[in-house]
Order: sequence, then C-alpha cells, then structure tokens
Amino acid sequence: MAFTATLLSWGIIDFGRNMRAAGELNNAVAALKWATDYFLKATAHDGVVYVQVGDPSSDHSCWERPEDMDTLRTAYKVDANHPGSDVAGETAAALAAASIVFRSRYPAYSNLLLNRAIKVFEFADRHRGPYTSSLQYAVCPFYCDVNGFQDELLWGAAWLHKASRRREYREYIVRNEVILRAGDTINEFGWDNKHAGINVLLSKEVLMGRASDLRSFQINADTFICSLLPGINSHPQVQYSPGGLIFKAGGSNMQHVTSLSFLLLAYSNYISHANHVIPCGETSASPALLKSLARRQVDYILGDNPLRMSYMVGYGPRYPERIHHRASSLPSLEAHPARIGCKDGSRYYLSPAPNPNLLVGAVVGGPNSSDSFPDSRPFFQESEPTTYINAPLVGLLAYFSAHP
Repeated sequence: MAFTATLLSWGIIDFGRNMRAAGELNNAVAALKWATDYFLKATAHDGVVYVQVGDPSSDHSCWERPEDMDTLRTAYKVDANHPGSDVAGETAAALAAASIVFRSRYPAYSNLLLNRAIKVFEFADRHRGPYTSSLQYAVCPFYCDVNGFQDELLWGAAWLHKASRRREYREYIVRNEVILRAGDTINEFGWDNKHAGINVLLSKEVLMGRASDLRSFQINADTFICSLLPGINSHPQVQYSPGGLIFKAGGSNMQHVTSLSFLLLAYSNYISHANHVIPCGETSASPALLKSLARRQVDYILGDNPLRMSYMVGYGPRYPERIHHRASSLPSLEAHPARIGCKDGSRYYLSPAPNPNLLVGAVVGGPNSSDSFPDSRPFFQESEPTTYINAPLVGLLAYFSAHP
C-alpha cells in the first residue's frame, strides 16, 4: 500500500499537468489522500508503525465478501524491539512524496505529512532490520521482503531529500551508498525492490547539474535503461514475450511491466530536458526510444497484443472476466442478502461463470511469457489485480493521453 501511494504521488508530481488536462487530477489526489490519511493513523505514535490488519493465513483460506468477513482482524506493528526498516522506510517515502503533491493544495496537511515522514524515517534508520524477521508468521509467505530493508532506507531518504531539500538527506545517501548496497540489483523495481527507482529519482538532480556527488546513481540509471532495451544489450535483464511484453520471472508479471515502464517514461523526460543520450555499448538510447518502449507496453496492456485482450477490466471489447478478486466474484448483498460463509464462497471461486461485479479499471497480473492467458480465478498469478500494478500506470496513461 505504501509503494502504491509513493508511485501514485510520483505520477502526480511528474504528470499532474496531463491529469489536469484530462479532468482526472482531483481523482488522483483524492485516491492518494485516502492512503495518506490511513498512514497518519498508522504512525500516530512515535516509534511505532502499524503495518497490517488481518491474519493472512485465515484470510487466504476463505473466499467471502468483505461484508461477511469474520476472520481475525489482528493489528500488527513494528517498533524498537521488532524493527521493520523496509515497511517503515517505504511508509516514510510515501508520506514524503505525498507532501509534495499537497504542498500547494493543502499546506498544513503537507507539513503534517512531511514531519511525520521525518519521524518515521528516523525510526526506520535507528532500529534497522527487516519486518519479515519481526513479523515472520504474520507476513510470510504472502508478503515476505525477499530483497532486504537497505533499499527502502535509501528510497525513503531520496524522497525526503526531494520533499524537504534538506542537505542531511543527500549526505545520508552519499554516506550510505555502499553500506546500503545502492549498486545491487539495479534492474529491479517494485514493492519489494526499489533500486532502479532510487537511481532514476536521484538522477534528475544530477542531470539538472545540482548534485555531482550523486553521479553514480545516474550511471546506474543509464545501465538500468540499457538493460531493458531489446536488441541492444547482449545480456538483457528482462525477456520479452513474442508479442512484445516485458516479462520477468515470478508472480504478477504486470507489476514489472507498469513499474519499469513508468521509470522509462520518467527518465526519458529527465534526459530530454538535460539533452542527454544514454550510451549503451556501441549504440545509444534517445528519449524518444524510451518513450516508444513505454508506449508499447501500455498499448499491450490495453489490447494491442496477440489475444486482442485488454488486461484492464472494463476497458475495450474483451478483457478478463474471471479475476481473482473476492468482492468481484461473489454475488452482491442485493443479489444475495444471506451471508456467504468462509468456505461457502468456494463454489463461486471454482465456477467458470464470469464475475458478477465488474471491477472497472483493475489491471490483472497478465499473460505468461508466451502471451497466453487463462482467465481463471485459480490462476491467481495471472488473474489477480493489485494496487501496485495500477499505481504506476496512472502516470503513464496521463502522459500518453496527452501525447497520442
């Protein structure tokens, strides 16, 4: 959820002008405030961050409507004795990024977000450790942090530097660059791994000539971009499906597609304003090339693919109809007033019938590496929608709606 909020903020910061032109800016800001209001409640006590509500094992064993849920609503937290630098660092990033969005709209609210981000980051940095260890049985195997907490500390510091303009955060980044392994897995970006995002975000400062001490991050960003370009890198870090979709191993591939495409578009704008062309071995990558690759991914999501299927529910003539989403797949209270118990929903889960409730706008995990898609609830890696898939797409759609 915190990564969702951070990426939604970044999209508004970079592409808010396009959102305003399309009449969607207020909707994006309202969605962001829903999240930040929650984070303010979850961080109301110094040295404590509430990070999860609900027991994941019991939740995953039931298929029931939100209105019927009777599983445990246990609240889990990280604190000094049970650190969670990863989840706290990302929450700090979300609060800091959002403070930029609200700065001109609601200055008092923006200040509240920034001050809270500072406190949450101090807690994350002072009490270092992964929340996977502190809350192992509550978060694993569903929400384990495989990548470690170091990237979230750099990510949080990067957003606090951008939001506050305080030199201490820039010095923190430079001082901790090696310790926190800034050069690791620079080709990854998502809710569990922030490395590529850190490099692209900090590169803007370098490209504008304001931060020569962050030059290594811009070099990493260039390397990251080259690794994505088909036909340029002899050892590409991602593969492409026959239909042209970015594909990385693991579940919910569309999260990689939207997140990496967002970085492609953001970086193309940064290097364009700096008149920078990315050296990639014997060739080079222009801003136009980056934009075209990002555009190709968005077009694929919306239906320009071998199956001629939009992977956004409700968009286009053909889209996923049996998504892995309880409220979408179970009958509404109006259609079925009686309670549907924990296991009673199994027949709807296994049914071949389309979902009765359309989750308009949700983007699912997407097709496999050969462009095939089962459109079946039990195939959750392909059919489950997530907020962290959608969030990066908001900025992409805003830009390409203005630049068809």
